[in-house]
Amino acid sequence: RRFIDWRRIRIMGGSGGAGCVSFFRAANLPKGGPDGGDGGDGGDVIFQADHGVRTLEPIGNLYKGKNGGRGTSRYRRGHRGENLIVKVPLGTVFKEDSEIIADLCKQDELFVACKGGSGGNGNVSFVTPTNRLPREATEGTPGEERLLEAEMQTIADVGLVGFPNAGKSTLLRALSRAKPAVAAYPFTTRNPHVGVIEYEDYMQIAVADIPGLVVGAHKNVGLGHSFLRHIERCRGLLYVIDAADDELCNQLEALHFELEQYQEGLSARSPAVVANKIDLPQAHENIHRLKQITQLQVIPVSAECKENIPTLKELIRKLLNR
Repeated sequence: RRFIDWRRIRIMGGSGGAGCVSFFRAANLPKGGPDGGDGGDGGDVIFQADHGVRTLEPIGNLYKGKNGGRGTSRYRRGHRGENLIVKVPLGTVFKEDSEIIADLCKQDELFVACKGGSGGNGNVSFVTPTNRLPREATEGTPGEERLLEAEMQTIADVGLVGFPNAGKSTLLRALSRAKPAVAAYPFTTRNPHVGVIEYEDYMQIAVADIPGLVVGAHKNVGLGHSFLRHIERCRGLLYVIDAADDELCNQLEALHFELEQYQEGLSARSPAVVANKIDLPQAHENIHRLKQITQLQVIPVSAECKENIPTLKELIRKLLNR
C-alpha cells in the first residue's frame, strides 16, 4: 500500500431539507389550519483521529454530508441528515489557505470541518394575524463548503535524523521490534516507521525512523519537505551518522544546517550524535576526529551487531527527561 501523507480535500455539509406547505384535513374539519413541518438540517462532515489509520491513502478528495429530509404534514420535521465521519491518522493537521485550523493529535479527537445547512421553514412559520392560511415555505440552506489540505505529521517521542544509508532503519530494529526495510541503497526508508522502546519499569518511548534527507532538503530536494515535516512533532532528535564515512564531520554540519534552514531552533532538539557502524574499519579513528569538532555527546554504536544499544536506550530516556 502506498504511503500518502498529504491530501487536498473538498468538503461540503449536507443541504437542509425544504419546508412543507400543508393544511390539516379531517372528516370533521375539512378546512383546517396550516400544519406543514420544517425541513431537517443537513449532516456535518467530521474528521476523527484514529490510531488504526496509518496513512492518508484511503482518504478521498470529496466528502459531503447527507441532506436533510423534507418537512411533512402534521407539523412533522424532516429527518436530520446523517453526519459523515471520516477517520484519519493521529497527527493529521488541516490547513485552509496555508493556515492551520485543526490539529488531531489525540485518539478519537474530532474536527467538524463543515456544518450542514439549516432546514427550511414550513408554512406554519408564516402564519400572521392577516394571513391565517399561508401557502409558502422555504427551501433549506446549503451546507458549508471548504477546500482544505490534510497533512500527516509523525507523532513520536524521538526522531532519528540522518542522511540515506546512515543505518537508521537497522538502528530502529535494534532498539525496538519495528521492522522497517533495510538495504544498501539510498532512500530504503521512504515512509516514516515508528518503533517502541520498552524499559524494565514498563516505560515506553516511541522512536521514529524518519526518511533520509539530502543536502538541500529545506529547498524540497530529495524527499525534502516530506521528510522535514515529520520531525516537527518529535520531542527530541538524534543525529545518526555513518562512522565509517571519512566525511562524517561534514555529515553532522550538513544535518545541522538543513534543520536550521527549515525551522530555526530545530537543531536544538538534538543533544547527541549516534555514530553508527563502529564494526567497520576507520570508524574509531573517524569518531575521534568527530569528538574534536562537536560539543554534542557522541554515542558510538553498531546497530548491526547491537553493540552499545543498551547505552543508547538510556540516553534516549535521559533525553526526554531533561
